[in-house]
Amino acid sequence: MKQLPTLLMKSLSVCSLPASTTTLQQVALLQPKGVAKVVLKKGKTQLFKDGNPMVYSGAVDRIIGRPPPKTGDIVVVADGTERPIGWGMYNSVSMFCVRLMQLEDEANSDSSCALNMEKLIETRVDAAVELRRRLGLPSVHTNAYRLINSEGDRLSGLIIDVFGDVAVVASSAAWVEKYKSEIEACITKINYINHIKWRPSVDILKEDGVNVSNLKEVCSSTCPERTKIVENGIVYTISLNGQKTGFYADQRENRQFISRISDGQKVLDLCCYSGGFSLNAVRGGALNVTGIDTSLLALELAKENVVLNNIDPGKISFLREDASEFMKGAILRNESWDIVIIDPPKLAPTKKVLHSASGMYRNLNSLAMQLTKRGGLLMTCSCSGAVTQSGIFLRILQGAASMAGRKITVLRQAGAACDHPIDPSYPEGAYLSNILLRVS
Repeated sequence: MKQLPTLLMKSLSVCSLPASTTTLQQVALLQPKGVAKVVLKKGKTQLFKDGNPMVYSGAVDRIIGRPPPKTGDIVVVADGTERPIGWGMYNSVSMFCVRLMQLEDEANSDSSCALNMEKLIETRVDAAVELRRRLGLPSVHTNAYRLINSEGDRLSGLIIDVFGDVAVVASSAAWVEKYKSEIEACITKINYINHIKWRPSVDILKEDGVNVSNLKEVCSSTCPERTKIVENGIVYTISLNGQKTGFYADQRENRQFISRISDGQKVLDLCCYSGGFSLNAVRGGALNVTGIDTSLLALELAKENVVLNNIDPGKISFLREDASEFMKGAILRNESWDIVIIDPPKLAPTKKVLHSASGMYRNLNSLAMQLTKRGGLLMTCSCSGAVTQSGIFLRILQGAASMAGRKITVLRQAGAACDHPIDPSYPEGAYLSNILLRVS
């Protein structure tokens, strides 16, 4: 009798499987090379069944598969009885040995993506495009927004920001680098995207086991170094080589809020970058605005943006100076403002430096409170995930108020704009904290 092909034999064996066999078990049997299984320790399953995508190595009991999986391989994640709960991308180096991509329940309802990374990427990107469309993005008034927000869009380690017809990809996981061409193919399908710029997060990728010696920022030959965008009707020139992806789209709704409360006010914008808050304040009717930043490139952009929006240069000025030094000098000069905005860079990149960063945030905010007129408003921000996730920002601000000899009242707490979704099962995805205070 002629021997049947291996895949056909596997198909026949799937047909004879017991009814209790899961979708992932069935699909795994059809894989030519087989699929390794990462088995969790007893009591560690529920966290991941609830949606947390980051399977840390301490939660793993054993790995079944010969040869053992390599970084970038697809693996099934199973409970202590070896029953699958989902599948994801394996990493032999990272403290997170698996990034879960799809749960068993999801595979049951849509098996087309089961153990199929190419199809899953396409499905998740399409879903993200549709979600932004429902949120009104892009629009005539705003064409700068986040298309993929890592865990919030179920693609952990991938961020894609859209600036007009340019998509900027921030890669921070080994699997993203492995599936670079598939990701770019999905982006290219979006009819208003003409250019892609790839910005690997080298330090994070190194921790993820990626050989970073050959990594570099890559963009198409026609991709511009600068581009113009519009946000809430305000035009900006942004540098695609600037901080993060080039523009902080997460603050869009907070910038618009500033425009609503600035009429007739004197405004100070500390760590102003390319002038987002400053321009919104002037647009909202501020009497005058002062922006402070240490980056010459950012201030050049800010000044260019003033011209782009036909703003009276007499109402807005930008100074290159360290924020702390400027505030200390302004206090000595007995200066004060009706509204003070302070949006410093990430001071606590990890929990290890949270204690020292808390002191820096406290000192900065204490100085800012002293420059806020009594009864005035202070909008203070933290983009440090460790601060936001620990929930200590308000305590830091209370300590700052004590140092400054001021009383504060919280008027508004906000996070990132709505195109920056956060998965509640993975709160570590929350980074931005924006708090409006009344200072008296």
